[in-house]
Amino acid sequence: MVAQRDLRLADGRTLRAYDAGGGPAAALVWHHGSPQSGAPLPPLLEAAARRGIRLVSYGRPSYGGSTPQLGRDVGSAAGDVAQIADAFGLERFAVMGASGGGPHALACAALLPDRITGVVCLAGLAPYTGASEWFDGMVDPGGLRAAVEGREARVRHEEAAEFDERSFTPEDYDALAGTWASLAEDAGHAGAAWPDGLIDDDVAFVRSWGFELEQVEAPALVVQGGADRVIPPAHADQLVRGCRHPELWVRPHDGHISILAAVPLAMDWLRRHDESSAA
Repeated sequence: MVAQRDLRLADGRTLRAYDAGGGPAAALVWHHGSPQSGAPLPPLLEAAARRGIRLVSYGRPSYGGSTPQLGRDVGSAAGDVAQIADAFGLERFAVMGASGGGPHALACAALLPDRITGVVCLAGLAPYTGASEWFDGMVDPGGLRAAVEGREARVRHEEAAEFDERSFTPEDYDALAGTWASLAEDAGHAGAAWPDGLIDDDVAFVRSWGFELEQVEAPALVVQGGADRVIPPAHADQLVRGCRHPELWVRPHDGHISILAAVPLAMDWLRRHDESSAA
């Protein structure tokens, strides 16, 4: 049974967090995509339970009942997660994030080096380079382009934004109709209920992240779909070049959602690295 807790942070904000329990040998903090509520989705719960992994997740500021944090950067996730881990009694743990959650997982690995056993980034953004090529391969980069102009421009964009259905591949739509149907429902609700979360994510993505990729010393697995039309493969290449101990998995036929089929395999990868570090 998943336990929900509203945690009071040192600065007075509240984060809504979830603890699915599981085996005592390994713990994993999941970083949700943009937008999502932060509640753990059934495929994640099932994969973690089968591996005896204690799964913890949370809603980033302005998502899922968590207090807004205006002006937050990507790196601020590390401080929030440290307080969640303390509240849940987690000393060392792995982190995993998909899409917009990927950079926030990397933030924890960079800024909490003594606590992170490994990090997985699935279809995640790389730091903004300031070059137009950073957007190449994105079917609909309008939100991120607006964010470059500032938060007010990103708010104006959101008022008229519509999802471009070409962003997803046929494999993505199959995943959303099948195994990951819960993601489609959760993302739709999160986008309607907490639009500020998505806006603040995008603004944070195109500004300084508050850390450098070279600070990621833990084993880092980057998983990328070769057919991804939301986050192009060049971003995975940039992440791998930046991290100190990276491994790249390219799944040529996967898009932005179907890449999540790799989550169970990525959990196995984290368990192996957790066991080797404990040996």
